[in-house]
Amino acid sequence: MNPPPLSPGAFAPPNAAELAVIARLLHEGAGIVIGDGKASMVQSRLAKRLRALGLSDYRSYLALLETPAGADERGRMLSALTTNVTHFFRENHHFELLRTKVLPPLLARARAGGKVRIWSAGCSSGQEPYSIAMVLCDLADDIARLDIRILATDIDPEMTARGRDARYDAASCETIPAALAKRFLTHDGDGARLCDPARSLVTFRELNLHSTWPMQGRFDIIFCRNVAIYFDKVAQETLWHRFEATLNPGGWLFLGHSERLPADAATCLVTAGITSYHLPFPGQGTETLQWR
Repeated sequence: MNPPPLSPGAFAPPNAAELAVIARLLHEGAGIVIGDGKASMVQSRLAKRLRALGLSDYRSYLALLETPAGADERGRMLSALTTNVTHFFRENHHFELLRTKVLPPLLARARAGGKVRIWSAGCSSGQEPYSIAMVLCDLADDIARLDIRILATDIDPEMTARGRDARYDAASCETIPAALAKRFLTHDGDGARLCDPARSLVTFRELNLHSTWPMQGRFDIIFCRNVAIYFDKVAQETLWHRFEATLNPGGWLFLGHSERLPADAATCLVTAGITSYHLPFPGQGTETLQWR
């Protein structure tokens, strides 16, 4: 029996060979792995790109991607195939650790004239860095005079644009604690927008974690949650070491609920909570860092 005809504007899913090429380009470009059986997912996410380009099949699309003229489209493909699932105060235990253990000494350092730098890597549409910003502001009424900045990066320019806009629908804001929502949200039509001082702490930039990082300084805190699970083992190990090299001594790394630094990882980072890791100061023992 012949398959039913496709509706106008629809495309046949990529075949096995086409899916293999897409998987290769995704892995080469972003370290992300997609397995067999993902044709429907690829179809659902890339069909819009084919329509925008006026292409009728994946063979033509892949031919474009393999040409120098397709460099911009390869970036759009990576963005389309990146998973963007997040919400405010996701994995709240991390924010409790921030509030009770991590931020107080950093705020003391900032009040003494030092600077504090925080990185939300794979920030999606901004809920994670803004959650960090709200905790900071809640702890420090003098935040405006302190040298504290949050860098929020994502591979998808559409997500970073949404983060800069800082506008979220009502359902997205339901996980913000009531006291913080009252202080940091202004109602805007059927949604709400983050307001200062929390919003002004965050700077959004487009960044592929698999490529060169342009940042010159080091960070005191890095959040990279539910991102590395899409990388293969080699890419994950590379990422852990790059994060360690980018942390200040005494810095913190927070991973997602399905991510762990492997026991055999050649890293100085030590467990300091649920999917939370700490880089000891030189000469500092690790026994005092094992809290839960």
